[in-house]
Parts: sequence; C-alpha cells; structure tokens
Amino acid sequence: MVDSLAPNKGFLNRIERIGNAMPSITMLFLYALIICWVLSFLLSFVSFDYVNPLDPTGEKIQVINMFDYSEIVTFLTKMVGNFITFPPLAITIVATLGIGIAEGSGFINTALKKMLSIISPKMLTPTVAFVGVVAHIVSDSAYVILMPVSALMFYASGRHPLAGVATAFAGLAGGFTASYTPSQIDPILQSFTEKAAHLLDPSYSVNVLCNYFFSLGGTFGVILVCWFVTEKIVEPWLNKNCPVDCTNPTDSEDVKQITPSQAKGFRWAILSIIGLIVLLTALLYPESSPFRDPKTGSLTNSAAPVMQSIVPLLFIFFAVPGLIYGFVAGTFKSSKDVTNTMENITKSLISFIVFCFIAAQFLYSFGHSNIGTLISLTGADMLRSLSMPAWLTIIGMILLSSCINLIITSATSKWAIMAPVMVPMLMAVGLSPELTQASFRISAAVNVSTPMFPFYPLILSYCHKYCSKAGVGTLCSMMIPFSIGIWLVLVATLFIYWGFDIPIGFDSSYTYDLPRTQ
Repeated sequence: MVDSLAPNKGFLNRIERIGNAMPSITMLFLYALIICWVLSFLLSFVSFDYVNPLDPTGEKIQVINMFDYSEIVTFLTKMVGNFITFPPLAITIVATLGIGIAEGSGFINTALKKMLSIISPKMLTPTVAFVGVVAHIVSDSAYVILMPVSALMFYASGRHPLAGVATAFAGLAGGFTASYTPSQIDPILQSFTEKAAHLLDPSYSVNVLCNYFFSLGGTFGVILVCWFVTEKIVEPWLNKNCPVDCTNPTDSEDVKQITPSQAKGFRWAILSIIGLIVLLTALLYPESSPFRDPKTGSLTNSAAPVMQSIVPLLFIFFAVPGLIYGFVAGTFKSSKDVTNTMENITKSLISFIVFCFIAAQFLYSFGHSNIGTLISLTGADMLRSLSMPAWLTIIGMILLSSCINLIITSATSKWAIMAPVMVPMLMAVGLSPELTQASFRISAAVNVSTPMFPFYPLILSYCHKYCSKAGVGTLCSMMIPFSIGIWLVLVATLFIYWGFDIPIGFDSSYTYDLPRTQ
C-alpha cells in the first residue's frame, strides 16, 4: 500500500471529494446557459469602450439582451439548428460507428494482442508505451484490452504487473497529444477552436490537422519518458510497496490466446488496410485529384477536400477491416450482427448527445450575445497591460488547463468551456488558435493522476487481479511521476518547435495578425 505517501493520498482524496460533489458536465453547461442569459440582461444596460478590431464599422461592442422578446423567438427557432450543427456531434457519431464495427468484430482486440506479442523482453517497456500511444486512435476501446494484456506481459516476464498497467495507461494519455496518426479527437477539437476563433474573426479557418507535426514530434519524448519513469521510478516503488499477492491464470490464458480463425481474420483485415492505403494514395497523387484544393492543388490546407474528409476516412479505415475480420473470423454471421455492433456502441454516446444539446445552446447564446467577444477583448486588454511575454502567456494557458483537468477530464467538455474564451483572447494578443489548441492538449498528461478520470474504477479492477490492497491512492501515486514527466517533455517539445519555428501542423502558425480598422 502507499501509507508512506499519506500527504499525496490526502491531497488526491480531497480532489476526489470535490469532484464527486460537482454536478455533471451537462448540468454545468445548463447553469452556464442560465448565467449567460442573466448576464446578457444586466450587461445590456452598460456601455463599453471596446471595439471588435475586425468590425469595419468601428462600432463599440454592445451586449445583446437574450431576454428581449425578439431574441427569445430567434433562440427558439434556432434551438434545433444549434443542436444539429453543433460541430462535435456528427463528427463523434460517425467516427464511433466505424470504431464500433472494428471493436464488435474483435479486430481491435486481436490487433492489440498481436502488437504486444511481438516483443523483445528488453524492449517490453518502450513497446507497451508505443502501443499505448498508437492505441489511443481507438479511443475508449483500448482501456478494455490494453491494460490487462500489458499487466500479463509484465507478469509473464517476471516483472511487476502494475508497472505494465501504468506504462500502458501513461502511453494512452500521452497519445492524446503525442500521436502518429490522426484520430477522432482532432476534428472535435478543431471544430471548437474554429468556432471560438469566429467570435473575433468570422473568416478564420482552422485545419483539422493543425497540431499534427507537434503530435508526431511528441511521441519520441513521451515513449522515452514512460520508459525511464517505469523502470527507474515506478517499478522499483511498486516492488517495494505493492507486492503481488494474487493472480488469475484462467483470465491470463484467455487474454493472450488468439485462435486460428482470429489469426486468419486478422491477416485479411491487415491486407484490406494496406489496400485502402494504396487506393487512397492513388486517388491523392494526381495533380487533378478531386481531393486537392481546386484553387491551389494543395492536399494540406483546410480547403482541401481530403482535410474535410478526415472523419469519413477514419470511419472507412475502421469499418472495412472490421467487417472483413468479423466475417472471416466468424464473429459476424450476418449483416444484422454488423448493425448490432454499431447500435451497441452508439448507446455509449447517449450522455454525450444530451451534453451536446445543452452545450450547443450555451455556445450560441455566449457568442450571439457578444459576451464571448467582450470577455475575450477584456482579457486580452488585461494581458497587454501585464506586458507578459508570449511564452509566459502560453505557460499560463497550459497550467490553467492542467488545473481544470484535475476536475474535468473530458477533453470535449473542457475545451467547450475554455475555447470560446481562450482562443479569441489569445488571438487578440497575437497568438494563433492553433498554438492555443496545442497548449491545451498538453494538459491531458494530468488525466492519469486524477481520480476523476472515468476509467479509474476499471483500471483499479485490473490492478486488483494482482494486488488486492491496491486503491485509488495507489493508482494516483504510481501515475504522478508519469504526469510530471509527460507534461514536462510535451511543454519542452512545444517550445522547441516554437523556438526553431517548426510548423506545429498543416496550415498553421504561432502568431495571429490582428487587422487594424480605419
């Protein structure tokens, strides 16, 4: 157990109590909607000296009273539209349907087992960290199979199984920022970022892969940190404080077993992925390709159809191998089995859909009332008065989002709250939306150390298979070194990119030039 770390455990327990006492994220947005409307009424009587720099008329900002009769009518007529056009809604549903097919067929399960089975004992730790980084593309599915398999691999190698859980968990968290491939979180964050940028500049466009180069560069540091922290800090501590006192051989055999039919299905599924890559390359290569920007011929700017097709492509790259694996391995007997998997995974989105409905109404009210623009310009004015260098402003942004992450671990919920304020505020002091989004993503390193993370109970159940006395304090304590290490290496990576002016993504920059009105 971790009695020697009582101060840390007490602090984490206080965080857990505070988080548990908070309303749900959906209710927080409902309260925010009510507050926004009340503020719009009160502030509509106040005259402000702020002028939107992009308003050619030069008129001062006036807060619109949402309780005005005409505004209430307008709000009611737009309520359904606000929900349907809420950026993350359709993106998440489409990507999740594809993942549902791949998960329900068993393809994701087998793929993770295969990746972890081809391991040199000396390279076990970095391999598990690497698989964790890669596995984040399948979102929540990775937690179900990656953790127990990693624990088993460590245990079979004569090492502490909880070190395997910790390494895989840290790799998954690092994968949110450090990643080899795009995933569904990229278009979700981009949609919030672009919508927030429009509060100040309605013409601004954010590329869906605006942080990709930074994410790719961060993978090296994340894997190295996980390797070092596991073998030099966490595993020695676990060997001393958390002795293995129980195992379940039956479960272990089930986790590592791959049947001949699964192996055959996996081979055909991999061949289908290779075929899809070849086909996509052939479609993108010609200069006349319809996937290119018709004006510039570019594949990488936000106007290129391929960049607008990231989510459908994710759906295809999950659904096709999932279908092939399912029918070859025998997990799919008919088309009904396929639709059932899509329906089952959609059930997990019910709470998210409810959240989207409330959040969409809040974001509409926040922007339409001009409160968002007013707060952004007021905050920017304060930042200018402090004369803080740009790098210090970004550090403040990272620290703020990291602190919020102790309580609100959902990236979608947190960025929905922060983006409408932080993106235009930092734009007003010359920092780009792409840089602000990259700074926000670093805060995911804190996820693994807070008991508010929704997968903590599941991960603890895996720990209990080997250490019956493991608790929330145990898990938090062994993950804190990973959070610190990943946080530091990602901050360093961002500033190295910035210092050497290396692009952080496609069609992105570090600065924003605010136009001057006459």
